[in-house]
Amino acid sequence: MRNWDELEEQLAKQLEAVRAERDELAVAERVLERVSEQLAEERSSARPIPGQVGGRTVMLIPHREPGAEEDALPWDYQRIITAVRQAAGPVMAREVGEAVGVDISVKSKLEPLRGKLVRLVDRGWLRELPDGRFTTRLDEQHRHSERLSTRVTWVHPAAVGIV
Repeated sequence: MRNWDELEEQLAKQLEAVRAERDELAVAERVLERVSEQLAEERSSARPIPGQVGGRTVMLIPHREPGAEEDALPWDYQRIITAVRQAAGPVMAREVGEAVGVDISVKSKLEPLRGKLVRLVDRGWLRELPDGRFTTRLDEQHRHSERLSTRVTWVHPAAVGIV
């Protein structure tokens, strides 16, 4: 009988330890949920913050995420996106430079603009075509929806009196 009493006591201790661990896990889960919510909230309201590169203050360009607005970008990058969007189609860096007031006759003034365009491509704000022209992601989606809306419906030749 003594073995059964010892076994019961041992199982009771194990059960108590399991319940204590379960309670700790429940608390940890609630903390994780709160921290996750807080991080998501901070990310959604985050603005680009200045960083230091070579002792110079620079603005960090965020990656484009669903729901991200262009006002999360520094002002000069917003102007670049606006210039690309207002163009009749895909544009070269030179055309963007003309639109935003860069002296395009001097190559050394055009290269920093090209760097910003590439940075916007890398972060998902713009798209670069194989020929080096730039377009907004929205333009691409708009053209795709236009193609879908202009599909031709096949009509049998007899229906229009051709046969």
